[in-house]
Amino acid sequence: MQTNKREEFAMYRRQLLLAAGALGLSALVLPPAALAADAAPDVVAAYVAAWNAHDAGKAASYFADDVTYYDASVGKPVTGKDAAKTGVIDNFLNAVPDAVWTMKGDPIASGDKVSFEWEFSGTNSGAWADGTAATNKSFKFTGASVFTVKDGKITAQNDYYDALGFYKQLGLM
Repeated sequence: MQTNKREEFAMYRRQLLLAAGALGLSALVLPPAALAADAAPDVVAAYVAAWNAHDAGKAASYFADDVTYYDASVGKPVTGKDAAKTGVIDNFLNAVPDAVWTMKGDPIASGDKVSFEWEFSGTNSGAWADGTAATNKSFKFTGASVFTVKDGKITAQNDYYDALGFYKQLGLM
């Protein structure tokens, strides 16, 4: 009888240790917060790649339907996927068909936020959406963006850059 109790206790202890080990391992291997944090930089990197491929439709596909795009130099946010595609992506890619958007270093990610410094360059060979004619001047300026990514979609993009320096390079100021 004593041997059976020892065997039962040993078996119970093994099962308990195996269960605790499996639980601990799954927490290390698949933490939900880490999965979400890993996804956000990937979404932003794919979005930037679509810009650099000059594929406005693909770039806009990374936006949530209710995305908010904020350009600090403009001061008024653009709300909605279609408005952001037309007012921002199409506007820039039409005015600067050779646009190149380069991340400077690795992005910084925390939770659903991703930010990075960047350099934007190209030649203004097309008209801007506001009717400003092409200057045919090359430019290069730096800035930073902060993105919010939820459920694999960009819900907010906030851009900060030296607009005055950009306009001066284009000869508009």
